[in-house]
Amino acid sequence: MKYTRTGNLSAILSFTITGFYAIVFLITGILLYHDILWMALLISGILLFAFSYFVFRFALEKFIYEKIKPIYKTIFNLKVPEGKESTQSGRDDMISSVNRQVIRWAEDKKEEIDQLKKMEIYRREFMGNVSHELKTPIFNIQGYVLTLLDGGLDDPHINREYLLRTEKSINRMINIVEDLENISKFEAGELKLEFTKFDLLALVKEVFEFLEISAGKKNIKFHLDKSDEKPVFVNADKERIRQVLINLLDNSIKYGNDNGNTMVSFFDMDENILVEVTDNGLGVSQQNIPRLFERFYRTDKGRSREQGGTGLGLSIVKHIIEAHRQTINVRSSVGVGTTFAFTLKKGV
Repeated sequence: MKYTRTGNLSAILSFTITGFYAIVFLITGILLYHDILWMALLISGILLFAFSYFVFRFALEKFIYEKIKPIYKTIFNLKVPEGKESTQSGRDDMISSVNRQVIRWAEDKKEEIDQLKKMEIYRREFMGNVSHELKTPIFNIQGYVLTLLDGGLDDPHINREYLLRTEKSINRMINIVEDLENISKFEAGELKLEFTKFDLLALVKEVFEFLEISAGKKNIKFHLDKSDEKPVFVNADKERIRQVLINLLDNSIKYGNDNGNTMVSFFDMDENILVEVTDNGLGVSQQNIPRLFERFYRTDKGRSREQGGTGLGLSIVKHIIEAHRQTINVRSSVGVGTTFAFTLKKGV
């Protein structure tokens, strides 16, 4: 049977036990057989000590090894991917090795548990947000319908107004559901992009015109930070990038100051085009910036809901840009303004 050395513990135990028996043997020999030659007694004691030492050590190592081996194999198999062979030497101290593996395993599990706790907090917060966002339009619809049923339907001054309010609440619910569906598809990789070469400058002008009325309500002006009118060609999904620009510019309107400004800039970054959307609005505190792209996260919950946002716009923007294998980031200062910057592949 192949014998594996288990280290210092078995050696110490064996030495202690056999040393004890050797001393007992010598003392007994001196007391009972004092007339025997000292040399013979000493040699016999040494031989007995050596024999007993190796017997005890073998027995202890076999016992320790057999008990620890299954534990060691279980822990090691949890850490080593299938197909990779262990580089652990058979001469290593088994107990020390198992101790290291257990400590490492415990640290990894602690990290996993901490991550799961964070995910659970995020899940609860997300479900609470979804419930709240859907509850508001549902209760509004219920109130409008009950008012109409209680006689408002016969009043021409009430029925049309309440039906229009009902339609508005229904559209809000539809927008929330559609946005959630789009995010789910992006995360599952089911939403395919249609890459084409197009003029980003022309697309920005189209979005300016689309949001002109909304911006006009707060007298916010849109600008292009470009001295010339040369086309800026990129290779991307045009409709998805339109959605990105609408969300970012609409966000600048919602959180912009009256009589404010929003500027779109382009920068040549060798293989990519850097796009920046900058406003001089309220700004975002540094503690809120890391969470801006989370679903339903709002720095000013009451104000955002009053303006009809779903709280999913920036999350969708991030998913669209990352689906293009590009990056988006934000920098902001309270009372100064906010800049969203993202990159797109140059059109060639």
